[in-house]
Amino acid sequence: MSRRTGIQTVFAFLVIILPAVFPSPVRGEEVDEAVSRIQKAYEGITDMKGGFVQKNIIKDLNKSDTYNGEFFVKRPLKMKWAYKGKAAQDLLINNETVLIYKKGDNQAYRSAFTKEAYGQTPVVLLTGMGNLREEFIVTGKNHILQLKPRKAMAGIVSITVFLAETGFPIKGFTIQDGRSNTVEIRLNNITINPGLNDSLFDLNLPKGVNVYEQPSP
Repeated sequence: MSRRTGIQTVFAFLVIILPAVFPSPVRGEEVDEAVSRIQKAYEGITDMKGGFVQKNIIKDLNKSDTYNGEFFVKRPLKMKWAYKGKAAQDLLINNETVLIYKKGDNQAYRSAFTKEAYGQTPVVLLTGMGNLREEFIVTGKNHILQLKPRKAMAGIVSITVFLAETGFPIKGFTIQDGRSNTVEIRLNNITINPGLNDSLFDLNLPKGVNVYEQPSP
């Protein structure tokens, strides 16, 4: 998992090292209640913003990297993850286009947003689209949901969603791939319906940026 691949996994979404075995399902109605709460929370949401801390763990290299920044979401399908610090870059989804702008390298990677390439997890979890039960086998307990994709999803083996007791229902999530590499995301300072301007998700780049078109899978 390279730095670019690790950060790009945000779109393919995103656990401290987890055992490969899922816990025994709790009573179905309890999981249904948690899933319903997540999806119901979006009924009055048009957009949101907040901060995040992301930790990538590369098992084979026994290495981890930590990043932080801000995220912005505008339904139905606009997202921006703005990374700060030495790894400063913007990751954007604007409807059917994905753009990864690496500011320090003066480079950008552009491709079509497809479920096969990036998975649907960020869309399902942070825009409230779709149905978790249709996309995943859902189990869980103690304010934690375990999601296992029903179909192949960009190399993702499992997703763990950490639920908040109050406010916005998701406080973090973790994704594990087939090599046991993981990406852990913790959300903070979430603001609901701040009235985000569409220009925040503008895909235009400064002059002189090298743009590489990535083929769809």
